[in-house]
Amino acid sequence: MRYREKTTMKQLLTILALFGALSLAGLPAQAQDKPADKPAAAAPAPAPAAPAAAPAAAPAAPSATAAPAPTPNKGDVSWMLVSTAFVLMMSVPGLALFYGGMVRAKNMLSMLMQVFVTFSLVVVIWAIYGYSIAFTEGSGALSPYFGGFDRLFLGGTFDSMKGEFAMAATFSKATPIPELVFVAFQATFAAITCALILGAFAERVKFSAVLIFMVLWFTFSYAPIAHMVWFWPGPDAFTNAETAKKATEAAGLVWQWGALDFAGGTVVHINAGVAGLVGAYVVGKRIGFGKEALTPHNLPMTMIGASLLWMGWFGFNAGSALEANNSAALAFMNTFLATACAVLAWTFGEWLFKDKPSMLGAASGAVAGLVAITPAAGNVGIPGAFVIGTAAGLVCLWAVNQLKRWHGADDSLDVFGVHAVGGALGALLTGIFNSQSLGGPGLVTDWVTGKVGSNPIWDQFVIQAQGVGLTIVWTAVVAYIALKIADLLVGLRVTEEEEREGLDVGSHGETAYHM
Repeated sequence: MRYREKTTMKQLLTILALFGALSLAGLPAQAQDKPADKPAAAAPAPAPAAPAAAPAAAPAAPSATAAPAPTPNKGDVSWMLVSTAFVLMMSVPGLALFYGGMVRAKNMLSMLMQVFVTFSLVVVIWAIYGYSIAFTEGSGALSPYFGGFDRLFLGGTFDSMKGEFAMAATFSKATPIPELVFVAFQATFAAITCALILGAFAERVKFSAVLIFMVLWFTFSYAPIAHMVWFWPGPDAFTNAETAKKATEAAGLVWQWGALDFAGGTVVHINAGVAGLVGAYVVGKRIGFGKEALTPHNLPMTMIGASLLWMGWFGFNAGSALEANNSAALAFMNTFLATACAVLAWTFGEWLFKDKPSMLGAASGAVAGLVAITPAAGNVGIPGAFVIGTAAGLVCLWAVNQLKRWHGADDSLDVFGVHAVGGALGALLTGIFNSQSLGGPGLVTDWVTGKVGSNPIWDQFVIQAQGVGLTIVWTAVVAYIALKIADLLVGLRVTEEEEREGLDVGSHGETAYHM
């Protein structure tokens, strides 16, 4: 017998509407209409020393002169290779252990298996077509939303006959890195984003349904949103007013708006968190939810996973500078500081309102801080890191308690409360603390000259809210449709007998522990 939740979609639409109200209401009608005589200002981003977007580079634009093509800096390449490995460590084993410790013992291996295989699946389809959709220029009316097919199967990144490697732009002119390094780095982002969703409907979903859902959601939500937020032709394409106008028009929609997302507040965390909430509603609650204790079985494992996440997140955030430079240093320190602030804020908040601070709370606080600082890492100064980290610990603590009771979904491992809420908080606060008047690095107002300045705080906040709102609506719709397709094909839930026995044995025929 398949168990389905009786909660109507009315509840889901209500919570999404509330969460996105600030983002979608009162936006200026001219938000996308930038003066043709100021093309560089149409897509504000940080200076090369403080990039505003996460890695979002197209293949480097060819030089307009006959000068030799710039060559990659070995320090930049080394840093990016290490950062890529760090993000891999965040997922396997980091996220797998963090999630695995929070489920019951009978579902430990199923959680590890879902994360491990989902990560591997997404890396493969990223190389087949995902990278091309996300990080190449599209055509026609769909260009702001979807890339093209120039890099299917990573074609064009390496010429084996000539021994030549294609280059990808960074945030500094004439400072490329090998495109394959950028491909690998971004593959880890795509893979961990999909794996994050798994925690929302843990302990009751079919393994086959997970794989079907991931392919569909990745294709129609992750890759397009990555393109909209992060794709641009790179700084070398901005040589004068005319080329700047064309380069801006070739960029993704949200990049054109001027939204700042250093390492994935929208692309990764809101995207995954909202999809997780939709999944929790559609899949339904676990047997015994609200009636019996569904407690974590191994908090030491969760603490180890959280520690690996914190360690790996330096690659995630500081690596998003794409260079070993001042921007990477700022992102590194902000990631370090904001996370520590969030741990303390969650711990003392829990101590105050629940009488006792918990290890699970401290670990959750760390992840909340990491999530919130992600869009802001290289986009705010040290004062912003203090505020964002502290706010994340308190707001996400509220979200996984009061907000969770309000929306009523069985979000097993609080994917929505930590990732969607924390990601939205960080994205919105980035719009405030990017300002140089508040200690932020500002942003590039003219990519032709590299001039740095600050937008009015309210204007940038509204742009950030617009990006948050678009992401919420887009991922919610795609997730719902993808889940329904998976349900039609194989069904979403395991049987009652399998769920009671545990997915380790029921779905995979093995157990994590032999006592």
